[in-house]
Amino acid sequence: MTRKIHPSSVVEEGAKLGADVEIGPLCHVGPQATLGDDVRLVSHVSLAGDTTIGARTRIFPFAAIGHQPQDLKYRGEPVRLVVGEECLIREHVTMNPGTEGGGSVTIVGPRSVFLTNAHVAHDCRIGEGVILSNNVMLAGHVTVGDFAIISGGAAAHQHVRIGAHAFVGGLAGVEHDLIPFGMALGNRASLAGLNFVGLKRRGFPHEAIHELRRAYRMLFFGKGTLKERVGDVAEAFPDQEAVQQIVAFLREGGDRAICVPRDGKGEEA
Repeated sequence: MTRKIHPSSVVEEGAKLGADVEIGPLCHVGPQATLGDDVRLVSHVSLAGDTTIGARTRIFPFAAIGHQPQDLKYRGEPVRLVVGEECLIREHVTMNPGTEGGGSVTIVGPRSVFLTNAHVAHDCRIGEGVILSNNVMLAGHVTVGDFAIISGGAAAHQHVRIGAHAFVGGLAGVEHDLIPFGMALGNRASLAGLNFVGLKRRGFPHEAIHELRRAYRMLFFGKGTLKERVGDVAEAFPDQEAVQQIVAFLREGGDRAICVPRDGKGEEA
């Protein structure tokens, strides 16, 4: 087991370091931090609180990870931040632990990417393979599903749910839940179709994409209430896993309304 710790860095007593950890110049690792095998802190990284960093994660200069949540109700109670394996955390990224009101933990899934200045607030739940581009801001209690992409400068309101494989355009302000596979654009963001580029990149077969297109049109441009349309889609596509994922997302509900097309736009998606 080989560890490389630059002499200018401070690793507090109590911190747990896995095998082959590398800590560059002028880093600070707090006494409750846990670093998995082959984690690398490039330089000037600050890890605080009860924070776990998964194996093979890379963290770049001036990232502040695990410092107390930016919630005025926080009174010092025990809270945690858990970052999965093989994540990439670039310069000036901030990630906060949970709060008592949100389950006391923030969770970041494996193989996710956080580009410069991205912010993950308290009690967020981030899935696997998520990408947050530069200057993305997630407020507290936001949920982001697997393989979702959020473009530069976008922001998500507290308690918003962004579904798996969804795409949020640059500078969008997302105040309502975005369905899995959906694409949201604008400020305030509206549903602008399905994320076909992402679906193709992830290897979804042509037939599955075609069925998603049909289901999307039924959901957002059919007759009846949304609840009725959800039921119709559930019955019409019983064997389509991707469609049923959207149905489950809509039926589960959340604290925010659902992001829908604006003024009929997006019907041709």
